Amino acid sequence: MSTRKKLYAGTLAVLLGAATIFNAGVTKGEAESNTENTYLVIFKDQQGLPSGYAEAIKKAGGQVEDKLDKLGAVEVTSKNANFLKEVKKSSIVLEAGVENTVYPEQTIDGETVEVEDLIEGADFYNQYMWDIKQVTNNGESWNLPGGTGLSADGEDIVVGVIDTGIDYNHPDLKDNYAGGKSFVPGYDDPIDQNSHGTHVAGSIAAKGEALGVGPDLKVASYRVFGPTGGAATSHIAEALMTAADDNVDVVNMSLGGYDWFQDPEYATKDIVADVQLFNRAIQYAIQKGVTVVGSAGNNAVDLSSSGKLSGDDNGATHRSPSSQTMIRVSAGGALKNLAFYSNYGVGKIDVMAPGGDLGPNYDPSTGAGRDNSYLAFSTVPLLDANKNVIGHGYGGKGGTSMAAPKVAALAGVVIAKHGKDQLNPAQVKSIIQSSAEDLFKPGYDEQTGHGLINAVNALTIK
Repeated sequence: MSTRKKLYAGTLAVLLGAATIFNAGVTKGEAESNTENTYLVIFKDQQGLPSGYAEAIKKAGGQVEDKLDKLGAVEVTSKNANFLKEVKKSSIVLEAGVENTVYPEQTIDGETVEVEDLIEGADFYNQYMWDIKQVTNNGESWNLPGGTGLSADGEDIVVGVIDTGIDYNHPDLKDNYAGGKSFVPGYDDPIDQNSHGTHVAGSIAAKGEALGVGPDLKVASYRVFGPTGGAATSHIAEALMTAADDNVDVVNMSLGGYDWFQDPEYATKDIVADVQLFNRAIQYAIQKGVTVVGSAGNNAVDLSSSGKLSGDDNGATHRSPSSQTMIRVSAGGALKNLAFYSNYGVGKIDVMAPGGDLGPNYDPSTGAGRDNSYLAFSTVPLLDANKNVIGHGYGGKGGTSMAAPKVAALAGVVIAKHGKDQLNPAQVKSIIQSSAEDLFKPGYDEQTGHGLINAVNALTIK
């Protein structure tokens, strides 16, 4: 099996029997005549859509399906196999490419407990939530100014969750829910019909049997995934742009994929349409004062070189989204180890946060020694066979998806300490990095970046 196929099959897929961890978009040369394909067209002017853009798209045989005016981009469908070649002839076009599909990170899943089934007097937080204790120093950070997410100026600090939605009726989340929107065609409700997004939200702001890093932060749902399947890059970019326009303080994106390009000649050219749109959306949010946090991925691979990711395949493979201006998070375990599934790489990881694993005796090659108590536990919805929410509960998961929201929550409480709009995203990132606990190699390293996040340090740093 080629390196690329191994990457897409995924480390966790082999271990857990999952069908797919990450999926690539259609690569160069796969567009067929008489088959309708979806493309992204990025214009040179990123402040708006240029005069004549519709005519340029039509002339190349395309039809505009969605406009991202503030990002200078459109989503286009076309049956013309030469659409990309034709549209790139236009002087107003910067880049164009086949649109990628991005997926929520596949996680390790443990058992689920219904809210009603908790034993009376049971202390769910103390029994299960080692990860929140690790970040908050056993709740010590909650006693510091801003530590729970209550801001110095009384303004709500909101973390936007771009994900599968949020179970906004969950008893541990409903009081901290700040509303939401859906970007999923055919699904208007930002409710979670998967569990991934609710687990993420609980790690940020649960306040009940479960507790988040910032139990007085607010969470907003920007749903981009349906009950199953992935999301188009343009929908995620639109969600991020909307969150920024809504004046959220932080955005968490526990999602991602890989762009693979067969011909090394196109390593820096053909990725641009997809990656450029992500980068424009991220920059749009950052320029509006939003701190953007993303997960590093769960394939146990070195992200530092596109050539290393491709291995024995030709061409370059890129993790997306992975802008250097966002905070990119690897996953650690209860023993402050790098989780066996976590991606890593020099220049690709900013910090590590607890994402859960299967314990020190777990053998990834055989599956023996699994201990679910080392997973990260949080809020989840209970779903029927049709993916409808029928109740609320708690579940264990493991993944960089579970690590990123702790960093997003930490960003939120750092902002809360200083007051809304008092710090820019670069300052927030600097505080989180400089206050992290140094592990492994002295200073920066490829596994933890600047280190393991620490809320007490971040809130007391001078």
